[in-house]
Amino acid sequence: MIEARIAKIVMVGSLALFAFVVTFDNLADYDSNFEFVRHVLSMDTTFPGNALLYRRLTSPVLWNSAYWLIIFGEGLTSLTLAAAAVVLMRELRSDAARFNRSKRFVFIGATLGFLVWFFRFHGRRR
Repeated sequence: MIEARIAKIVMVGSLALFAFVVTFDNLADYDSNFEFVRHVLSMDTTFPGNALLYRRLTSPVLWNSAYWLIIFGEGLTSLTLAAAAVVLMRELRSDAARFNRSKRFVFIGATLGFLVWFFRFHGRRR
């Protein structure tokens, strides 16, 4: 069904665009989002006596490194999902087996996005 394939391509392309916008925003306004990363990693806004404070990171080098790693992951997610959308588009009218094989970049990009947005601060939320 061609409509299902088109929907998949639109969704993957939309995810690529979203990841691009997030990456761009983090580069264009580095300081605003860096402050969020700093607060989360240093755990400086948690309640006193928090038993998890042993996990806090208070090094500016680590804060910047973590933030650059996040931005890199977002950018890589964007590029991978954009490539996936292009590959899927090229295979739009191919047989089912070939179209399904062309989804490999979707799986890679989706996994990268999952790691960036759901794992990056695991256990470090306020």
